Amino acid sequence: MDTPAHAATHDIVIVGGGLVGASLGCALAPLIERYALRVAIIEAAPLPAAPQQSDWQPSFDARASAIAEGSAERFRRLGVWAAMQREAAPIKRIHISERGRFGATRLTAEEVNVAALGHVIPNAWMGQVLHRRLAELDLEWHCPARVERIAPVAGGHRLVLSDGSTLDAALTVLADGGRSGLKEQLGIESRQAAYEQTALIANVGVSEPHHGVAYERFTADGPMALLPLAGNAMELIWTHSAGEEKRRMAMSDNDFLGALQHAFGDRAGRFTRAGKRYSYPLSLVTAQETVRPGLAVLGNAAHALHPVAGQGFNLALRGVMDLVETLEDRLATGGALGDMATLGAFDQCRARDRRGVVRFSDGLIRLFGSRLPLLSQARAAGLVGLNLAGPLRRDIIRRAMGLER
Repeated sequence: MDTPAHAATHDIVIVGGGLVGASLGCALAPLIERYALRVAIIEAAPLPAAPQQSDWQPSFDARASAIAEGSAERFRRLGVWAAMQREAAPIKRIHISERGRFGATRLTAEEVNVAALGHVIPNAWMGQVLHRRLAELDLEWHCPARVERIAPVAGGHRLVLSDGSTLDAALTVLADGGRSGLKEQLGIESRQAAYEQTALIANVGVSEPHHGVAYERFTADGPMALLPLAGNAMELIWTHSAGEEKRRMAMSDNDFLGALQHAFGDRAGRFTRAGKRYSYPLSLVTAQETVRPGLAVLGNAAHALHPVAGQGFNLALRGVMDLVETLEDRLATGGALGDMATLGAFDQCRARDRRGVVRFSDGLIRLFGSRLPLLSQARAAGLVGLNLAGPLRRDIIRRAMGLER
């Protein structure tokens, strides 16, 4: 029997306690306090014990994310940026080039009068800072726990958990990365376009100080990115044709560094050390529906992008903040959190930003993935021309920083 709307056990249930779900929990803090909202977070993976900030030691192998300056500003509003910044490496310049072609583009923070275009932060550190803030809030954790069944009921959704709990939520937010099968349970289809590529990710040591330079280099096999980390280290994102990464995953560290040096060149100096290598297949995945009555879909569950432009988490964080702003407006007028008027307004607000980022990321891959000679020459001319077009360059920089949509 369906549960009446007034009998919901929770106002908001967040499925997924990773970076997107944890950011949403932190962003809800003022509403939890002001309106005594009942909020629960469900996370399938056990959370590691969080050491004190002074005890935290970054691992050379720790995965990291590029945080746009606009996202840093949003974290400032959440009151967590001061702690996050402790382990952040600023991006002062971005160098974009194509292997074997004349021409490059250099984007600098000085052009837009900011200290940094973005920041690179270990994911584990971001998670610990966010979870430390969540521990201060009056919310409910189910961890480790999975949502075994989810179904719409009157006034929201009912979630049956692996820990034996049953939650009735006025608003359920799927921020679980889309791998749990919950979208499929609800009949939400996704459009998927495989790039036939695999990303190989590793941290590498470099012989020269990186001076906060991030590199984006397009090769015949796919794009490569090097992001500055604390110390003389950088995070490598190396795209391969599907299956080609297996050979490099199996290489010794010395052979791997030699192959990387040959593919990337000497712009970053000599590669001196290789950390643990990870790989995962790449595809563009977009959910056909991101809102329903009583339901919102955020993060990779809504849109999984190619990592070439580093826009995935930054796009998700904008979605988090827009959702909270929409909910705040609704609560101020006494409306229901999960009604379609509220969520439809949120989705309309997000649609343009989402489409723009998807087109930009996907278009970049397809543009630089083509080997047609004339198009290759046009790309090289475009990289040179972009260095000369001041207003256009500054517009691109601001958009890359997440300051404009």
